[in-house]
Amino acid sequence: MRLWPGVVLGASVAALAAPPVAEVQDVPTVHHGTTVHDPYRWLEDVQSPRAQAWMLAQGDATRALLDRIDQRGDIQSRLTEIRRSTGDSVRGLIRMPGGRLFYLKRDVGENQFKLVMRQGLNGTEQVLVDPAVETRRTKVPHAINHFTPSWNGRYLAYGMSAGGSEQASLSVLDLKSGKTLGEPVPRVLSPAHWLPDSRGLLFNQLQAKAPNAPETEVYMDSRVFLLRLAAPGKLVPVFGRIDTPELALDRIDSGELITAAGSPWVVARTTDTTVPEGKLFVGPVAQLGRPGMAWRAIGESADKMQDVALKGNRLFVLTRAGAPRNKVVAVDLARGTLTNAPEVVAEPAIGMLEWMMPTRSGLLVGHRTGTLVQARRHVDGDRAGQAVVMPAAGAAWPTGAPAADHDDVILAFSGWTEPARHLRLQGQRALPVSLRSVEPAVQTTPVRVTEVEYASHDGVKVPMTVLHREGLALDGSHAVLLVGYGGYGISMTAGYWPSYIAWIERGGVVAIVNVRGSGVHGEAWHRAGFKQTKPNTWLDGVAAARWLIAQSYGSPTTMTAMGTSAGGIFVGRATTTAPELFAGAVYDVGVLDAVRFEDSANGSTNISEMGTVKDPGEFKALLEMSTYHQIKDGTAYPGVLLVHGMNDPRVDVWHSAKTAARLQAASGSGRPVLLRLDLQAGHGIGSTASQADAQQADIQAFLLWQAGKLKLKD
Repeated sequence: MRLWPGVVLGASVAALAAPPVAEVQDVPTVHHGTTVHDPYRWLEDVQSPRAQAWMLAQGDATRALLDRIDQRGDIQSRLTEIRRSTGDSVRGLIRMPGGRLFYLKRDVGENQFKLVMRQGLNGTEQVLVDPAVETRRTKVPHAINHFTPSWNGRYLAYGMSAGGSEQASLSVLDLKSGKTLGEPVPRVLSPAHWLPDSRGLLFNQLQAKAPNAPETEVYMDSRVFLLRLAAPGKLVPVFGRIDTPELALDRIDSGELITAAGSPWVVARTTDTTVPEGKLFVGPVAQLGRPGMAWRAIGESADKMQDVALKGNRLFVLTRAGAPRNKVVAVDLARGTLTNAPEVVAEPAIGMLEWMMPTRSGLLVGHRTGTLVQARRHVDGDRAGQAVVMPAAGAAWPTGAPAADHDDVILAFSGWTEPARHLRLQGQRALPVSLRSVEPAVQTTPVRVTEVEYASHDGVKVPMTVLHREGLALDGSHAVLLVGYGGYGISMTAGYWPSYIAWIERGGVVAIVNVRGSGVHGEAWHRAGFKQTKPNTWLDGVAAARWLIAQSYGSPTTMTAMGTSAGGIFVGRATTTAPELFAGAVYDVGVLDAVRFEDSANGSTNISEMGTVKDPGEFKALLEMSTYHQIKDGTAYPGVLLVHGMNDPRVDVWHSAKTAARLQAASGSGRPVLLRLDLQAGHGIGSTASQADAQQADIQAFLLWQAGKLKLKD
């Protein structure tokens, strides 16, 4: 993968240049009797000089035009100011035995997260890994993607990648000596697990792709290795299709070996890296690395597991088997399976169970209702549980506590008007604790939060949250930002976003919608926006725009929309299905060519969610959800800003490049279609604070311009 010099394209461009016209070179393909045209297939070869030259020129033209939007710089300054007002950023907290805390922290004014440690909540903070060191050395932004402390607190395994690529290399740090053990191990994209004795660790490594192999090979036949600290250069394969053929794994099965302090078991879980359902095996941890390791199957994809957690002789499993809103069962690892595991947390009557976390005396679970997630405590034997009293309305999430040796669990918490913070459970109450040097300032923008349900195209009621200033007159004049996702059962959740606050301060309205395809009402809601039912995802979005206009929040001349990643289907198809409702849209690292998606590296892992062109019914659905293929010549489309990082490993940049080329050729509205590319970013994971602020400033300035609230400077 090429890591580019510089950051955002065209930073030195002073004059406005028209985006270059992309040459049409159609590559028609016949699927099940249907001819699918692909006029810009050549842009998929993103390493070719021809494609790079076109994209670089597009980026230059986009940069020049965005810089001409009046007040764009003011927007970025305000975004930075709001972000800094939230205090130091802390995430990824892991609490190990003995109370030692590890977490990522970005101090106010800093650009990237450091990996730090402290002994207890009141201990002195110690920086362990600072990615800025590599950034200064290589001139390419680096980020920590994952980390796992050893059980005894002596060692730290962490993965770091460059340029937003997420292609992390695993290093092991001896915290006592401060030295790195051995050489970094490449292509380790997920966290490692330490043996209970802390003398070795387990991790999944991708195979090195052969130079001429197709991109679809990237995630195939991954292997789990055991690395013992006594022999840091020797990797012992212990799990995977190649190394455990008796388990009949599929090539796409990605393995994770889970251990816990005090447990004699190791649990092997597989997924396709996209959906959580997969296979489960258990074996004695003492046999790892020995010939003839005895694995016993305890679950399969039909058991619909969503999450697992190991504690002693039991494996807790969050599952939707027979429980569309999820329940928790406990597997006896000596003899049990998922099919005979007793239920320990019941399926809720409304909402759904979002997460679970073993504690010393039972379980903590997250109960979702709409965009809010409340913690509930379940002591052993209590299937119903008791709600934890939270300080405000918002969403609570568990922090890492793999030893499950505490009841005073630390939660991460945030709300629409509540900046992120940490809470420590004391009985049935959650009280604030701080890991910051600088605390959040008091939120002064008066924001009204309204929960609504509107009727979609088929009469189904869809939940939406509307945010705006208190006292806003509903006269149809306001810039409205409609945000949705709708995939994988992932729901839009309450959280404090500086970009939303900045938009609201300028008199705008933010509407966050949980369209079908999300999991806000459980499995049935997810499946209602899945493969052949996927049109509900964007038709729910169209209905949301109509409702907002009917309620006089905005009008078709002020309505804008945005979707990210799989949310590219939501925004792309909503704005191509009903372009007359929208003035502007942002397609952010979007899945936009669904027909060709499965031929990419990460696209092959998404077949379980979106479908395959090899199946006639699923092909028809993919063609319908593919924004690129549904663009029609001469249609008056809204202004569109396509945002992508050149190093994106999840959704290839050619999705945005091809769609930009097609929209530029087809749109009859005269509104701009711009391709914004960041040379040192990927899917957004690992981007620095300054990168994020600059991107959000471009997005807001563009949308406000299209909504008639800003103008171009002469």
